[in-house]
Amino acid sequence: MSLTNNPFAVRSTLEYELPPYAQIKEEHYLPAFYAGFEEHLAEIQAIIDTPTTTFENTIVAMERAGQLLGRVARVFFNITSSDTNPNLEKIEEEIAPKLAAHQDAITLNPALFARIKTLHEQKDSLGLNEEDAWLLHKYYNDFIHAGSHLSAEQRETLKGINEELSKLDTEFSKRLLADTKDLAVVVDDVAELDGLTPNQIAACAAAAKDRGLDGKWLIGAVNFTGNPILSSLTNRSLRERIMKASLQKGGRGNANDTREDLVQMAALRAKRAELFGFKSHADYVLSIQTAKKPESVHAMLRQIAPSAVNNAKKEAADIQAAIGTDFTIESWDWDFYTEKVRQEKYNLDSAKMREYFELETVLRDGVFYAAGKLFGLSFKERPDLISYHPESRAFEVFNEDGSKLGLYLADFYTRDSKRGGAWMNSLVNQNFLFDQLPVVCNNLNIPKPPAGEPTLITLAETTTLFHEFGHALHGLLSNVKYPRTSGTSVERDFVEFPSQVNEMWIMWPEVLDNYARHYVTGEKFPQEWRDSLHASETFNQGHATTSYLAAAVLDLAWHQLPAGVVIDDVFEFERKALDDYGLLYGPVPTRYRSTYFAHIFSNGYSAGYYGYIWSEVLDAETVDWFKESGGLTRKNGDHFRKELLGRGGSIDTMQMFRNFRGRDAAITPLIKRRGL
Repeated sequence: MSLTNNPFAVRSTLEYELPPYAQIKEEHYLPAFYAGFEEHLAEIQAIIDTPTTTFENTIVAMERAGQLLGRVARVFFNITSSDTNPNLEKIEEEIAPKLAAHQDAITLNPALFARIKTLHEQKDSLGLNEEDAWLLHKYYNDFIHAGSHLSAEQRETLKGINEELSKLDTEFSKRLLADTKDLAVVVDDVAELDGLTPNQIAACAAAAKDRGLDGKWLIGAVNFTGNPILSSLTNRSLRERIMKASLQKGGRGNANDTREDLVQMAALRAKRAELFGFKSHADYVLSIQTAKKPESVHAMLRQIAPSAVNNAKKEAADIQAAIGTDFTIESWDWDFYTEKVRQEKYNLDSAKMREYFELETVLRDGVFYAAGKLFGLSFKERPDLISYHPESRAFEVFNEDGSKLGLYLADFYTRDSKRGGAWMNSLVNQNFLFDQLPVVCNNLNIPKPPAGEPTLITLAETTTLFHEFGHALHGLLSNVKYPRTSGTSVERDFVEFPSQVNEMWIMWPEVLDNYARHYVTGEKFPQEWRDSLHASETFNQGHATTSYLAAAVLDLAWHQLPAGVVIDDVFEFERKALDDYGLLYGPVPTRYRSTYFAHIFSNGYSAGYYGYIWSEVLDAETVDWFKESGGLTRKNGDHFRKELLGRGGSIDTMQMFRNFRGRDAAITPLIKRRGL
């Protein structure tokens, strides 16, 4: 297929191989995808046709193959997450099943698998170094997990399942985005917004105007249950409207209802697992994660759940005392009265704290500053580099010696065309095979203030920024030979660990002093607030842990269904799953209901949402290590970079952790941290 004048045809000639966004148009995607499929299959066939079988002409050759397809896929799927439109959605609907079929054509090719299997059987006699040996191990496991060892008939069945799942994945995501947009709450009288700051009210007015609702105010729905502004709104009936709208996402019986999609996905995943000889999709998925089996995860979650719910009920009692006898606490009251209890117990006012967290200052004097102190990194904004959206900014990243490290793209503001949540994507994976430096991007969903006004963010949004930058660091500091093991290419239940570690610097005195300044006066974050935040570290952890655990349990419940079981009533299934765990507690709803649980039904976290708390075990251990070892020092940063962040997925991840920590992790630091 000819790609004349198509910007994806060759490697970008821009700095860091940044995709040439100024040239990329929607009509370039499909031709590049189809040419990428064709080229990649030809490269794979050339490998198969090579008479001898060596590590270089098979495994390394596979690493070299598929470059065109990789270029267009990374750009396309980043844009459909961060700035989609009906045209892009149509392309995605066409290409998703084709991409699934293409991947199957490679991983289910018996001749290709035979070469990999031969090398795997000879691995001890090939004289491979540690990184090469691990890459061979990864490829062999990838192909086994994909079904290369199945019979010809089973492989054909598998191809059909994978293709159907890719269609359902795309459909779920499309419907959820549409329903989330539709469930924004429109406010006719500004008096109802009492409790919000002038900037928040102005942002609501601007959001309404963007939808042609001049003279009204719009509160956009978010991807999780609830909404951050519930902590500030004094109007209880409006809080109720927002919470109830949030809980309905994808489950209203309209054209955007996701229930049929998710039920079919769960059933197809179970059927696929049975084909592989596993009891369930969760067993299949966890077999290649660090947890290995669902029973290990349940053992940890059941150890935590009772204490979490008990703590949540104690927190509810405090809230009810603050409410009095006027009404009984409901889920839409929790955040608002939690702030009152927090203020009473710890003299902390979340609204006032926002005045010390101005986005630009948090980014440059907090996030970048900590990375500089720990790893010696420096950042230079490059407004001359064109990104995929006007609000996406480019920063050049340098090592301490001035050498170039990579490029960081930052896209912080919410918009209707962006999916909910926050994430990190890689546009170019660091590797020595092609001598490529990393290009990574972070997306958040912070409400955009009116033009000329500062972006004041919450402590939670500050935490999200540090967290997502932790993922970015994992990509930027990668120091590996092969694209397959670059950056965040680790087990899914390990990938959240480095990002969680980066959250520790938020309240580190030296870092906090540098960035938490009043946006008008420049005054430092008050010492009494610091003391109160430290004293309140376990405050509201009952609610947070219960809400999270409920979502993790729902994920496992859906994905431990045996083949042949199809759920008729999604909401009754949820109720039973949470009740079995003792997590059915009205004032604390699950962080995600099934109908809007995009993590597990469209973002690749199926049977893996437990990974956040599984990774937090490693995180808590690592935070203890930093504190014991002197904290924010270059020596500590170099050790963390050399033994862990820089290794990507190039060696066994738990061995990587042992190399860093000196031993295996224990759960005790996590239990202490969460006050359980």
